[in-house]
Amino acid sequence: MQESLGAEIRRRRKELGLTLTAVAEQAGISHPFLSQLERGYARPSMLTLERIARALGTTQVRLMLSVDTAQAARDDSQMPAGVDLVRADAGVHLPQADDGDTAGYSRLLVRGTASFYPQEQVQRRRVFGEFYRHPQDEWVHVVEGAIEVDLDDGRPVELRAGDSLYYAGGIPHRWRVIGDATARLIVVQAS
Repeated sequence: MQESLGAEIRRRRKELGLTLTAVAEQAGISHPFLSQLERGYARPSMLTLERIARALGTTQVRLMLSVDTAQAARDDSQMPAGVDLVRADAGVHLPQADDGDTAGYSRLLVRGTASFYPQEQVQRRRVFGEFYRHPQDEWVHVVEGAIEVDLDDGRPVELRAGDSLYYAGGIPHRWRVIGDATARLIVVQAS
């Protein structure tokens, strides 16, 4: 998984005629880390992947879609055209923060070209991280636990199990877990 993600980042970087140093600088990461990532020796967090995607003029989801597994190919061979199956143990899986899975993870629940891109997210972080901002509309549904969403407008929104929140593309957003339980979310991003 790491190798194919790194290969896609390298392919896009070279296609744009950018150096490792230029992309690393734009993404706010170190040149050695980007080099390790491109060679498959490191795995980025969702936030780091967001920064890299912006530096490459694309999205996290587009970079994540470049990753495929043998299991996915096997499952796809049994599906009719226009159908995508992602098993419970499959899907691109990335940590939420640079401290690894301790902050939680995100798992892409569809591959290939689609009208929308659902993700399962397990969140443990109880402090706000950096804001995400992307051009695609997004919808968040809390399956378990509770989160507080900061839309950078001074009025955080609390979401509990069963609650959903939609926001248009371009709106800065970040969230954190509130309470003692881990939060499990379904996040759907438009293509």
